[in-house]
Amino acid sequence: MKLLFVGTSRGGGGTESHFVTLSKAMHAAGHEVVAIIHPESAIRKGLEGSGLLLHNGTFRNAFDPRGIRTVWRVCGEFKPDWIIGSFSKEYWPLALIAGLRNVKLALFKHMDFTMRPATHHFMPRLANRFIVISDFMRAQFIARGIDPARIQMLYNPLDTDYFHPDPDLRKTMRTKLGYNEKDVVVGFVGAMHPDKGMLPLAQALNEAMSVMPNIRALWVGEGRAENDLKSLIRNGGFENHHVCQKWSPDVRPYYAAMDILAVPTLVTETFGRVSIEAQACGVPVLCSDLGGLPETMKPGSTGHLLPVGDIRVWRDAILNLAKDDQLHQQLRSKGYDWVSSKFSANTIAKEFSYLLNDVH
Repeated sequence: MKLLFVGTSRGGGGTESHFVTLSKAMHAAGHEVVAIIHPESAIRKGLEGSGLLLHNGTFRNAFDPRGIRTVWRVCGEFKPDWIIGSFSKEYWPLALIAGLRNVKLALFKHMDFTMRPATHHFMPRLANRFIVISDFMRAQFIARGIDPARIQMLYNPLDTDYFHPDPDLRKTMRTKLGYNEKDVVVGFVGAMHPDKGMLPLAQALNEAMSVMPNIRALWVGEGRAENDLKSLIRNGGFENHHVCQKWSPDVRPYYAAMDILAVPTLVTETFGRVSIEAQACGVPVLCSDLGGLPETMKPGSTGHLLPVGDIRVWRDAILNLAKDDQLHQQLRSKGYDWVSSKFSANTIAKEFSYLLNDVH
């Protein structure tokens, strides 16, 4: 198939990671892939050297003539079988161009934000495939009145050639961060916003540290609750047990240093990319039992689901894993294989190809 991916976002979050990983995976699977992207973006950096033909494009909003002209021109030159979009500001122009050019359209919806009434009504009808990233999210949209036949689900793909257990990297990073082999490192990776649950996690960790002094915390991220977190750390009695690192576009070295990843979100998440990244690196996860997060792990096999915001339960779960080396190793050993079977870029590319070919 000839696939035109359009994504002019300049951000560096999960949607952009999805765009990069899926377009590269479809190219690797033998499809002819062209991408229209912003010239100064994380997506461009992620696609450099991939072999994809890249065109510069800009959509400041849905009415930006620069982006419309670029997509129209590239469609005329490339003649794709499918246009694939992932960002809501590009939905309407892509739908218009796909209709006028007689090209099939696939749109991804990554966030569970309520769409504007016209977009909510028309986009699942105008797109040949309107795709969400978890069964939880699909159920949410169906509950809002979208015909189940018009909404499909495809999980986020992960490059498991890159995210994998790496004993050498683990040794290097633990030495760099000041950990020894007896330390049990519990990590958090993500935006430091109150709704991500870092503050109750910090309290649970401080309580766990009072029982097991070899527990350590590794915080990776930035955000508006960063100062609140640092205050809890200073006043918790175990300040030297916490290490805070700024956000990095490459978090794999931090996963390598961890023994456990905590995903303690207090609000609904549609998926949970850090959860599958950590498991692929051989790190068991503790996740809030909320939204799409349960779909990102195998409870009892690659980690545990915990009640939202319950400090005592989170403390005990951390202690149980820290104390039981046999259980920890069992969970650690199964993560990569499970993620590879369900979320690897190769697996998702095959499912996406089937989904596109299945249009009648």
